[in-house]
Amino acid sequence: MGISSRRFLLDQDDRLYQLPHSTYERMRQDPGSHPITRFASQRVRMADLLVELVDRQPIRVVRCAYGIFTFTADGCFDPSTFERQQWARAEQALAPLSAKFDGTSTVVDAKTRFVAQGGHWTPSQTLASRIRDAALEQGDYTRLVVSPSRPAPSVR
Repeated sequence: MGISSRRFLLDQDDRLYQLPHSTYERMRQDPGSHPITRFASQRVRMADLLVELVDRQPIRVVRCAYGIFTFTADGCFDPSTFERQQWARAEQALAPLSAKFDGTSTVVDAKTRFVAQGGHWTPSQTLASRIRDAALEQGDYTRLVVSPSRPAPSVR
């Protein structure tokens, strides 16, 4: 038994594109070197799933999380926006555990909540089923192949 991570990007027409974990890590560490031009200047829905494996075969989805990836005009992933949204979601989840109320404040700082909401989406039941099926290798998707970009030679 094992666990495997599956990450999908969804375009505006709900087409699924599997983003291999190794490619995601390279995009996160060096965004300019792995552009995805099809997503240039877009906020793209992302589904991140953990799948249980038995004999290296996917048998069930054990966790689903949905986020938003932001891409620059060149198609480069913007990891700082994604990380800021993820930290805001974590802060929002932990806030009730650490909140100290004195009963006198009537103002709520909603900035964290708005940042967190900007990085989250909820699929319809039908779309969630399609994503789960793809993660279990029972549905259709396109595997993204991202070639590292090479800088143009300098002209002297």
